[in-house]
Amino acid sequence: MLSDWQFIAIFVALSPIFPAAPIILNRLLGPSKPNPIKQQSYECGIETVGDTWVQFKVQYYIYALVFVVFDVEAVFLFPIAAAYDRLDLFAIGATALFIFLLADGLVYAWNRGVLEWI
Repeated sequence: MLSDWQFIAIFVALSPIFPAAPIILNRLLGPSKPNPIKQQSYECGIETVGDTWVQFKVQYYIYALVFVVFDVEAVFLFPIAAAYDRLDLFAIGATALFIFLLADGLVYAWNRGVLEWI
């Protein structure tokens, strides 16, 4: 029993090392002199022309959020599809309700014109 807790304690003690190690190694091994050429903004090898600040339409963010919602839906539906033959009637009903609510959100977004790109 104690060995399980020792394993967790070692894991918790060592876990800050993994994100900190690349940062520390970058500081130690990376170049430290500031270089004006390296500090310029790089955009596919083309010099920027005009103001680089562009304000995007809010519609693009909503379009991305709708994409994320349906991407998460796929993550939740994959285990259900993998174990479909072992599900009881309640689980199938809950899955149907989940799909109905997401489809309702899709119809709502479609009717509001959120999914139109232009």
